[in-house]
Amino acid sequence: MAVKASPASVPEVPGCELIRGQGIPVLRLGGTWTVATAREADRSLKSTAWPGRGALTLDISGVQGLDTTGAWLIHRTNSGLRAQGLKTVYTGLTPQRRRLLEQVGRSTEPCDIVPARRSYILVMLDGIGRGICQAGRLAWQIVGFLGRVLTCLARGLLNPRRLRTTSIVHHMEQVGLNAVPIVLLIQFLIGVVLAYMGAQQLLQFGAQVYVVDLLTIGILRELGILLTAVIIAGRSGSAFTAQIGSMMLNEEVDAMRSMGVDPVELLVVPRVMALLLTMPLLVFLANLAGLAGGGLMTWLVLDITPPTFIARLRDAFTVGNFTVGMIKAPFFALVIGLIGCHQGFRVAGSSESLGRLTTEAVVQALFSVIVLDALFAIFFSNIGL
Repeated sequence: MAVKASPASVPEVPGCELIRGQGIPVLRLGGTWTVATAREADRSLKSTAWPGRGALTLDISGVQGLDTTGAWLIHRTNSGLRAQGLKTVYTGLTPQRRRLLEQVGRSTEPCDIVPARRSYILVMLDGIGRGICQAGRLAWQIVGFLGRVLTCLARGLLNPRRLRTTSIVHHMEQVGLNAVPIVLLIQFLIGVVLAYMGAQQLLQFGAQVYVVDLLTIGILRELGILLTAVIIAGRSGSAFTAQIGSMMLNEEVDAMRSMGVDPVELLVVPRVMALLLTMPLLVFLANLAGLAGGGLMTWLVLDITPPTFIARLRDAFTVGNFTVGMIKAPFFALVIGLIGCHQGFRVAGSSESLGRLTTEAVVQALFSVIVLDALFAIFFSNIGL
């Protein structure tokens, strides 16, 4: 809302004149008070010598053009004078100009923002509920994604020509062969630590020879498969999310769909199959590395020679302990591959989404692996294995 001079007329330079008489001083404004003349209007107001106290009349009947900027300058001046103790009053206002000044005054008035008071218990319960609902939706999505992957995998097994053999071999090299050094190193060091800590405790009872039993059972049943799955989840699961997520950002997945190519069959099945084929081999090598590290430490700390270690290992080794660890391998591989690829397909919008979902993929894969390992432990305990 504004009252302006005719567009064809040249804006007059705004000005103000303070008239002092016997009565109340009058500040008479004139000219055009618009955004185009705001600099001159502000300069004129600042050069005026204001009375120190008393009352003052603001006469704007001589103003020929007024817009929001000019009204704001007048309102600012009026507010400043009232803050100094002057009693000001407007005169010469038309209804339109009065509404404009009131609107400008309302928009510049400070308002106190009172934060809403919420119970911490309710906030905590709300967060827990939202987290549970989100976890349930995600689990349902992964189950549906598992169905799609199994369908494509069955279609490929029934028609082997649909399988991307080159892609499968490539991913087997990436997630399997290239992961061998880090897996062997970690498991070797874990074997060393487990043997050392076990020896320190069993020496108190003179039962240090049972360190070999501790190593055999711990590594074959739990530590070999669990630590290998943790390494693969952090190494390959995040890589799956980053690779597919980058393709989502570059709209390559949409291009596949437009050409009639199933992205699950092309991107997910080779990665999942590569994990299914290489995870048992990695677990087997990890078991050997862990036992080798434990054997070296028992030789150095307990003076158990390698022939004695191997003889004791044969007594402690059972097919059940070895089978328990190997049975878990394909299930862990399937979980890691599904979560990594599923999070990759959820990437959208920006690189921030890619980084966030890559982190979520690793966390969810680790959590799922540990939960699945606990369920396997309960199951094998109930069947006596």
